[in-house]
Amino acid sequence: MARVSTYLNFMGNTFEAFEHYRSVFGTDYSAPVLRMGDLPVPEGAPGSAPDERDLIMHIELPILAGHVLQGTDMLSSMGHELRIGNNTTIVLEPDTRAETDRLYAALSAGGSDVSGMIEQFWGYWGTCLDRFGIRWMFNCAEPAAGS
Repeated sequence: MARVSTYLNFMGNTFEAFEHYRSVFGTDYSAPVLRMGDLPVPEGAPGSAPDERDLIMHIELPILAGHVLQGTDMLSSMGHELRIGNNTTIVLEPDTRAETDRLYAALSAGGSDVSGMIEQFWGYWGTCLDRFGIRWMFNCAEPAAGS
């Protein structure tokens, strides 16, 4: 089922922030908390830096009226810097790849910071900054044709 949520980026204190939000809203995580050290590492790849393995890769917390906050820790080892403009993203999770591609094309037109839609281990993913400076993330779980 399609949904819209809000994605929050932090520099190492995602879990602390989400524990606070969990106490404020009186809700609990809707999926297991995924840490950087939990990620599948392709053969020959270095994996997470030792001091980043406990950082949050992905966390989800329902808040009000079905809205979900999602979050991650940005990684200084990858050159990430937290700043206004990259700390909050609107997440669209359409039901189909066709709808995902349509929304991505429309929202990225005239924008910047475009990653393109790519396959990730969790599904079809991409992000862009629209022409008004709003960050959008796209996730679609529909398998690729022929998968």
